[in-house]
Amino acid sequence: MPSNVKLRDLIRSIRAARTAQDERDVITKECALIRTSFREEDNDVRGRNVAKLLYIHMLGYPAHFGQLECLKLIASQKFNDKRMGYLGAMMLLDEKQDVHLLVTNCLKNDLNHTSQYVQGLALCTLGSICSSEMSRDLAGEVERLMKAGNSYIKKKACLCAVRVIRKVPELMEMYIPLTRSLMSDNNHGVQLTAIVLIAEMCILNQDVVSHFRRYVPNLVRSLKSLIQSGYSPEHDVNGISDPFLQVNALRLLRLLGHKDSDASETMNDLLAQVATNTETTKNVGNAVLYETVLTIMDIKSESGLRVLAINILGRFLLNNDKNIRYVALNTLLKTLLVDNNAVQRHRSTVLECLKDPDISIRRRAVELSFALVNSGNIRSMMKELIHFLENCDVEFKQYTTSNIITVSERFAPNKRWHIDTILKVLTTASAYVRDDAVSNLIQLVSNTSTLHTYTVQQLFRAIQEDKTQPSLVQVASWCIGEYGELLMSTDLEEDEPLNVTEADVVNVLSSILNSTLTSQVTKEYALTALMKLTTRFTTCTEQIQYIINNFTTNTDVELQQRSVEYDAIFRKYETLRPGLLERMPTVKAESNNNEGFEGPAVNGEAVPAEKVKIEVSHTPQQKESDSLLDLLGDGLPITNPSPVVQQPTTESSSSGLMDLLGDLDMGATAAAPALTMPMDGPSSLNDLLGMGTANNSAVATQAMSTPVMDMTQPEGIPPITAFDKNGLSIQFSFDMTNLQTSNVFTVTMTAKNSRVSPMTDFVFQAAVPKSFKLQLQPPTGNLLPPGSSGVVTQSMMVANPNKELVRMLLRISYNFNGQPVQEQSQVDNFPSALYQY
Repeated sequence: MPSNVKLRDLIRSIRAARTAQDERDVITKECALIRTSFREEDNDVRGRNVAKLLYIHMLGYPAHFGQLECLKLIASQKFNDKRMGYLGAMMLLDEKQDVHLLVTNCLKNDLNHTSQYVQGLALCTLGSICSSEMSRDLAGEVERLMKAGNSYIKKKACLCAVRVIRKVPELMEMYIPLTRSLMSDNNHGVQLTAIVLIAEMCILNQDVVSHFRRYVPNLVRSLKSLIQSGYSPEHDVNGISDPFLQVNALRLLRLLGHKDSDASETMNDLLAQVATNTETTKNVGNAVLYETVLTIMDIKSESGLRVLAINILGRFLLNNDKNIRYVALNTLLKTLLVDNNAVQRHRSTVLECLKDPDISIRRRAVELSFALVNSGNIRSMMKELIHFLENCDVEFKQYTTSNIITVSERFAPNKRWHIDTILKVLTTASAYVRDDAVSNLIQLVSNTSTLHTYTVQQLFRAIQEDKTQPSLVQVASWCIGEYGELLMSTDLEEDEPLNVTEADVVNVLSSILNSTLTSQVTKEYALTALMKLTTRFTTCTEQIQYIINNFTTNTDVELQQRSVEYDAIFRKYETLRPGLLERMPTVKAESNNNEGFEGPAVNGEAVPAEKVKIEVSHTPQQKESDSLLDLLGDGLPITNPSPVVQQPTTESSSSGLMDLLGDLDMGATAAAPALTMPMDGPSSLNDLLGMGTANNSAVATQAMSTPVMDMTQPEGIPPITAFDKNGLSIQFSFDMTNLQTSNVFTVTMTAKNSRVSPMTDFVFQAAVPKSFKLQLQPPTGNLLPPGSSGVVTQSMMVANPNKELVRMLLRISYNFNGQPVQEQSQVDNFPSALYQY
């Protein structure tokens, strides 16, 4: 029996269902009745049944069996049936449905209908569901309707044309000549849709922007008339004359004025007028002001106008509406690189937003706060940010600690302030600091000999009060082991002496070892510290030996092994103990003031790569791979190809990517025979790649100096963009000096970060096919500052003995806002001069 239930009755019965099963039963029963009605071709209730199906579809239940019924309603001569049919087509059909193709003929007929309302239905449906084929078939009909005298049809045709050019961008050529007349139309709706259409064209094809720049004076006049016009009931919204048209006109001006001085100068006065005269008491006025700010900051505007725009955002920060404050913080973060000084004036207001109860506002405020930090305000900003760290939610702690450590390394006014700041972070949120915080602070302390006494006493005080912070206890244990005798020193200028005995120090480390809350890694630090204290202290050697002996049977294998080895030193190698446990040597590094040149961080300062001693370990050749994907596949345990800066530890350095892949080694392989060259000649491949002579090949680990080569770009070999994604841009430049003589060329990788937060732990890896040979030189650093304010460079030497097409697979990894990011890309656009010579 067909269904005669009305739509409102179906909705009432569905809402009355108490359980999900009851709801499914009601819908299943109704769908069965609707199917029966469709089979009986009951035209009187077809529209009602389709309406019920659309409601069922909105609830998430299948309603595809009503697609053909929608086509029958579209073909009906009744307007109500046609309207319901088009509504059903928009909701139930898409490009993947075969029925979709059957709608084209119906749409073409209705686009030529005598009724403007039927034409409007067809235009709405075409703008919602048209495919590429349908766009090409009906683009001419849309163009004809855009020339119609009826404003109702023209504005719908303009919006339909937006969908058409998105599907088939080359069709925009037929609509470009119509835009001038549409923009000058007296109807605001037609003007608005014409502006939307032009903006879409500019986004899809940058080549047409220059054509539309001639419309800038017209746009300026139109927008000025809107601002200066009096009250118009038809267009007024809370005292603003047609804000929808104003917002879209400003958006189009932003597209047309981008990187164009003439267009920007034409609109400067108008933007200043809008920024100063728009009412801000209502949200609609704030929307216009926000769009004005975006336009000012994106075009080549005057400096005073940019300051005015940023001041508007500063006023937004004082607004009671949370959405407006969020928008202001987000926009200030984007505009920071345009005018940093103007944004700095609102620093105190931004810091107040850190106390906002809304978590989204706090998140944007802390991001902007870190972006505002510089060498001039580092002390005051860090005080506020550490206070925020003490009171913030758990989800903010990792991001905040990571960025405090980063900006402290970049802008620390002196070593003591730097150490105090990191200690404060460790005592506040030690569990949330990034992995390299411990080693970086240890390196900083070891290289700051004048602060050894101060630092070790501050650390000892900290762990006496709180032993639950793992990173803090690890740093403190290392420093106590190295400089334990300084705990008893009274040679302090400002601070009071610690007044502890050697036994007190041993007892504190022993309590760390015996605590159930201490991690195994922390216990390893404490155990090693105790062992080192046997040469620093004179009265506690037997007590320390007893403690170590107790751990020789520990269930943790690492702790047990260390204890057994330390115990063996006492029993068998007592005479060697003082030499074995002497202080760790510091990293020898010299810094210079090369601007824009980032090197490894030593003592919080950038050190050029050529000044750092490195260690490189070599491993035997492994199985050759036939593809680039195999070279950097997930199954291969790839490590950092860059040489490792010496740390004050005894851990072995990790081998590089070149060593892991046997086919990339410079020795002879089956695929690439060894090149026979004189070893003492300047063109020797081994000399070029810094491999040394054959007599030195047996040395497994060697220290070598790696100066950064002066890579002057030869004329005719332009650099290429190898990677550009998520604000990270990598360019390759080339040196072909030795290409003719030795088939070796040098590639210099330059990485830039255009985002507003730094990228830390940056690692660049590369691999080439087995017929090539590749060696990576050490990078100049692993930190990419925000806003392209600094770069990381790395040289690669590539041998191409067979003169083949150059290909390279890249793997890039870094941390951004505390989250690890890994990207992989293949570079195939190397210049032909690298292999056609």
